[in-house]
Amino acid sequence: MIRIGLTGSIGMGKSATAALFAEQGVAVFDSDAAVHELYAKGGAAIGPVSEAFGDVLSDGAIDRGELSAVLREDPAGFGKLEAIVHPLVEAARAAFVAEAREQEIDIVLFDIPLLFETGGEAAVDVVVVCHAPDTVRRARVLERPGMTEEKLDLILARQMPESEKLKRADYAVETSKGLESARKQVRDILADIRQHKTRGEKG
Repeated sequence: MIRIGLTGSIGMGKSATAALFAEQGVAVFDSDAAVHELYAKGGAAIGPVSEAFGDVLSDGAIDRGELSAVLREDPAGFGKLEAIVHPLVEAARAAFVAEAREQEIDIVLFDIPLLFETGGEAAVDVVVVCHAPDTVRRARVLERPGMTEEKLDLILARQMPESEKLKRADYAVETSKGLESARKQVRDILADIRQHKTRGEKG
């Protein structure tokens, strides 16, 4: 089984790119979706996050807006939150891999926004980075409900510069040139991955 790590800064089109990999038969694990499940009513993160950050619940689920407000007041809390959430996401990912292996799927993809920042590249065979011009990225993100320049800058401050990600990646997908362009890039990447198998064998 070949493991792809898909990453890129906020607004770079990771979700759309992951969907293109899924079109090609790749099993996709979405870390953000896993976190949403952990934060939902009955989720495994509710108890420890509430204990660490106080009353950030709404109708039995973690209120992400309230949690973000707490973290804006105390950015040091990001480390505390990651120490709670990352092991839970890892457990969900391990279960996903086990199921994919049972189904004899040859390639899986992990959509991980902070892949390099958390050392996640050590657990994958290939790294793919989504990227686009900064003007495109900012326009995309600022269209999101509740997003502001201040919130965006706070998020970007926690992320590795795009130039560094591109240097460390095995492949890149340019997402600002339309869906068909991105689809072709994904197909070409998968063809090359299947030929070379791992990062060490890639020419």
